[in-house]
Amino acid sequence: MLVTVTHEPDNGSEIDATVLGYLLHKHPARAQTFTAPVGDIHVFAPEARPQRCTFAMMLEVDPVGLVRDKRFRGDTRALDHYVNDRPYVASSMLAVAIGAVFRTAMTGRSDSYPDLAASPLPLRIEIPVVSVRGDDDLVERLFAPCGWSVKQEQIPLDPEFPEWGVSRLRSITLTGRLRLADALRQLYVLLPVLDDAKHYWVGDDEIAKLERAGEGWLSAHPERELITRRYLLHHASLVSQTVGAVADPPATPLRSMRADAVVQALSDVGARSVVDMGCGQGALLGRLAKDRAISRIIGVDVSARSLEQAARALQVERMSDAERQRIQLLHGSVVYRDDRLRGADAMVLMEVIEHLEPSRLSALEDAVLAGARPGAVILTTPNAEYNVLYPGLPAGALRHEDHRFEWTRAEFREWVDAAARRHGYAAEYRPVGSEHPDHGAPTQLALLRREVAA
Repeated sequence: MLVTVTHEPDNGSEIDATVLGYLLHKHPARAQTFTAPVGDIHVFAPEARPQRCTFAMMLEVDPVGLVRDKRFRGDTRALDHYVNDRPYVASSMLAVAIGAVFRTAMTGRSDSYPDLAASPLPLRIEIPVVSVRGDDDLVERLFAPCGWSVKQEQIPLDPEFPEWGVSRLRSITLTGRLRLADALRQLYVLLPVLDDAKHYWVGDDEIAKLERAGEGWLSAHPERELITRRYLLHHASLVSQTVGAVADPPATPLRSMRADAVVQALSDVGARSVVDMGCGQGALLGRLAKDRAISRIIGVDVSARSLEQAARALQVERMSDAERQRIQLLHGSVVYRDDRLRGADAMVLMEVIEHLEPSRLSALEDAVLAGARPGAVILTTPNAEYNVLYPGLPAGALRHEDHRFEWTRAEFREWVDAAARRHGYAAEYRPVGSEHPDHGAPTQLALLRREVAA
């Protein structure tokens, strides 16, 4: 991929085109190599003149490493893990590389030239080989509404045999006046959308990625629904959380309403110390950190990688010593007792329980209600009855491929009531999201309060 800025001498500015290096946070005189899960990423400037500056990014994919990567989605026995075009075309791998190498540039921050970072620049982006699945006008439909002039060329299956026709691969050149941050974020989203595929597992965190990268341009895009559906790999539950259920699309995403309900429950019990069990990448932790009434916050997850992402999201490395003592990230599991978690005012299990095998529920009950024994427990989980309202979700299917089960409202109450009685808690239930008269709300929440012994 090539990114070029040209200097416009008639704009009254003495700044030349090599300012691109400052905006990308890369030195034009230095070739750099970065290592990422997708492979080695090489960044260099083949041209750096006052009139014109070009930065090239080349992703060198390791096909064998790709197959061995546990994050690679799909059946490990599938032949297309070994025979595919991923190392040779621009797709979700290039999008990941853009996010890894140009993360700061994508935020639009430049300490040296803040005005230029916030201003449209004459940009040219060239991608020699792009995977495109769809109609001939798909590239135009996706990029033109963002302000790009699009030039594309279909690549033949084999130049030696023109009778074989063209492939689904294109060579694309985009020109226009856009903020560099917007351009990079559009590429980050639209490259996997063009390919209609991703090389990694897609989960709930993809919604947040889409919202961050789509800020300022996606909401008004005429192909917003197509972009959302393809970016989320047509997962009905994820798409529904983003664009809403077919009957009554909520103005606020379900995951935001779920977090609001949890925060309200924490306020209702007056929690000052909170354990977020299964904290993932720290979405709820970020909200809790802003509440100064909460003096102690512990995030726990079984995934070390998720904890690393949570630490980055919370900017732990920039915290003061006092703040580091207030917020802790711990490696642990919801099915094992952990003395570090004992005595908290509240423990949250937000969309956690459905990821366990049913045979492990007794271990969860013991670890949380008998072992940690917090003053209150807040549980949220999908309401299986509501699934019929999600478009594209087959009858009997679960909302997410990683869910092991999903309970009806009666099943949820039966399990929670029994566990609460065994350990001296009283339970109450709250709907989360717009309620359907027959199927209830999309998410169900249980608030367990520990009873005081007489």
